[in-house]
Amino acid sequence: MFKPKLFDALKNYTRQQFSKDLLAGIIVGIVALPLAIAFAIASGVSPEKGLFTAVIAGFIVSALGGSKVQIGGPTGAFIVVVYGIVQQFGVNGLIVATCMAGVMLIGMGFARLGAVIKFIPHPLIIGFTSGIALIIFSSQVKDFLGLQMGSVPADFINKWEAYGLHIQSISIYAAIIALVTVAVIIWWPKITHKIPGSLIAILITTAAVQIFHLPVETIGSRFGSIPSSLPAPVIPHVDFETIKKLIPPAFTIALLGGIESLLSAVVADGMIGGNHRSNMELVAQGTANIFSSLFGGIPATGAIARTATNIKNGGRTPVAGIIHAITLLLIMLFVGKWAALIPMATLAGILVIVAYNMSEWESFVSVFKGPRSDVAVMVTTFLLTVLVDLTVAIEIGMVLAVFLFMQKMIKFSEVNIMTKDGDENAADADSIDHYTLPKHVEVFEITGPLFFGAAYKFKDAMRFIESPPTVLIIRMRQVPIIDATGIKTLQEVQKESSHRGTKIILSEVHSAQVLKEMKDTRLLFKVGKANVTETFADAIKRSNQLLKDK
Repeated sequence: MFKPKLFDALKNYTRQQFSKDLLAGIIVGIVALPLAIAFAIASGVSPEKGLFTAVIAGFIVSALGGSKVQIGGPTGAFIVVVYGIVQQFGVNGLIVATCMAGVMLIGMGFARLGAVIKFIPHPLIIGFTSGIALIIFSSQVKDFLGLQMGSVPADFINKWEAYGLHIQSISIYAAIIALVTVAVIIWWPKITHKIPGSLIAILITTAAVQIFHLPVETIGSRFGSIPSSLPAPVIPHVDFETIKKLIPPAFTIALLGGIESLLSAVVADGMIGGNHRSNMELVAQGTANIFSSLFGGIPATGAIARTATNIKNGGRTPVAGIIHAITLLLIMLFVGKWAALIPMATLAGILVIVAYNMSEWESFVSVFKGPRSDVAVMVTTFLLTVLVDLTVAIEIGMVLAVFLFMQKMIKFSEVNIMTKDGDENAADADSIDHYTLPKHVEVFEITGPLFFGAAYKFKDAMRFIESPPTVLIIRMRQVPIIDATGIKTLQEVQKESSHRGTKIILSEVHSAQVLKEMKDTRLLFKVGKANVTETFADAIKRSNQLLKDK
């Protein structure tokens, strides 16, 4: 249903709920401030672009979204993708890719793919999420330790080699500030959850640097002043060649944004007992990314941590998310210039905590206790994310997951020649042992999905028939689904049997999907309506009749 949750929320909106939404929105806005700046810097762009994204995308996600409590904005998941795009195509390329991703997300929403995206394999999600966490941590070592070095290499291995070569240039002041930031964020929740630990860490470390004139790099010393107003929207220069090159990273942004936003919405539903509209959420996320890019922002999606903060502080309608965006705008307008004083080591400390929370190391370890196929998908995706590219990691991870899933499905699919001596299901009330099988009648039973991965089993089983029977009964009581390859295989069997003078009986086709496919492809017409039976007893009766007629 393409209807924003905001419309439902405003129908019976009360002053009491507004008070709760107001408090939650202000708190989430304060929480989002340092994260928006940190994510932008880690992504290779200037800090204000993170603020623009949090304000514009955050407002649109709440106003148009399919979740009551979703908070939108920049997240750590995009750091790797955005950094790579900026390095290769520049900021203009990032704007185009983000806009393209927005269009893709809107298309996914209107194509009703919201439910499909939620079925991305869990090991794949853990693999690339943990890989992103490691990359974020690696990217912050320079600022965390205050290393005196040039630009950090993009490649993971080269990055750590560069750190090793410059480790002697460590700044004790920067390292202490970063460690104090980490300690404050970890221990502050024991005092109160109302005020975010990251904000307290920023206030403490920024004050210490200014009072004691500590020789550490700040946002201002690296990027200059932060604008105190939103920029005018700009349509970027676009050419067809650039668009072709940006399709893979744009698709990665769209897929990653869709997955993270819907995962966040599912988590939020569990916390408030709600029910989000996945397709409307994708449309809202796409719209938010288009407008974010036009204002020079970076990709945005639903932020799980900020959404949870919103819920814990009483936010129950999209109004809280709108207030969060307005709060950020007011902070940027009136206090934004002071953000230039924040030490880079402080932001590095904040991102180290973000990386740790993203790593989901407990889930990562738990996957090793499961099937080896899940381990293979997770480890492959993790290594490709870290060592190669996130786009490649998702593509290969999905292909590997699909192939391993098909392998499992093939194992569950069986085609057996049924005889009284070889029926493993003799205890079954419908076992062949309970029937008198006429001479010149063969029985095959297909168990499991008859799809392209398992169709070859049916062909192989047919080769075991020494001489063509007069009647061939194919039992399909345990075939839940069939695809085009399965239909084609049955058609070939029917054609070959017809040439050899063998009559086909399709017995116990109980699946509505299988029956529909057979009707649509006229397989039932070729077999003959009388030769499609509801029960095995009817199949035996029909075979006797065919033998008699012959």
